[in-house]
Amino acid sequence: MSQHSAPPEAAPSRGSAPGPSRRGLLYGAIAGAVVIFAVVLGFTFFGGGGESGTDPSSVAAGEGAAPGELPVSSTYTTVEGAPADADPTGRTDGLVVHPVRETPVHDAPDGRAIARMETTQFGDTWLPVLAEQPGWVQVLLPSRPASSTGWIRADDVERARTPYVIEVHLGSKTLELVRDGDVVDQWSVGIGKPDTPTPTGRTFLLGAFADENQNYSPVILPLGTHSPTHDTYGGGPGTVAIHTWPSADVFGAAISDGCIRVPQDALDQLAEVPLGTLVIIDQD
Repeated sequence: MSQHSAPPEAAPSRGSAPGPSRRGLLYGAIAGAVVIFAVVLGFTFFGGGGESGTDPSSVAAGEGAAPGELPVSSTYTTVEGAPADADPTGRTDGLVVHPVRETPVHDAPDGRAIARMETTQFGDTWLPVLAEQPGWVQVLLPSRPASSTGWIRADDVERARTPYVIEVHLGSKTLELVRDGDVVDQWSVGIGKPDTPTPTGRTFLLGAFADENQNYSPVILPLGTHSPTHDTYGGGPGTVAIHTWPSADVFGAAISDGCIRVPQDALDQLAEVPLGTLVIIDQD
């Protein structure tokens, strides 16, 4: 992944919030450049450090901690004690959730609080649901370690469904966009080099942003996973992303630092996919 930066100020997104007539839809969907740039201008992506002035390494998690004392689970942070995804190539039924308030993340239903989830990350936070128990949903987390999960109280989230799954096949160097079980389109893509591989497993579409300091992709789509070999990309948290590239010779090649390079028409379609949509990266 090439180096890139983002606007220096972090604030809640404006322009991606839902209207009353859209209730029940995925409010975090990236529907066009206006929404994308509203998200970009409202929230910093690469900047390093924890959000809200919290240093996650200095805060002890635990059941007795107030939500504000827990480390944030975000692309910038590492959450200790988060359970690993037990089925890293499994599909879900498309259920995604949006925290309607800041809420603790637990290591099990009624278990220990290990982090807190905020309502916005890149616009509204949408997370894929892996499992449910009465009063609880298990979600994929955007923080390190990769493929971390956590449990959030069901009363603290709003539900929606996405019909999409994004499948990235590293062996064949292809990306498929699947809707309701049918392949909508397929592209040859660039993936990570052998010494800087693209991580495998289940992750999700975390957001979208634009970066005026680079010219290789008009929009970058960060995922909820990180490079297994890079701690940082250009000073940021080492978040793996989907983006395009100005030359076609990268497609079908293991050539990146871990990110997934796609043709422009692929990026155009993927930018329309709702946030929280599952992304499955395998060795096929």
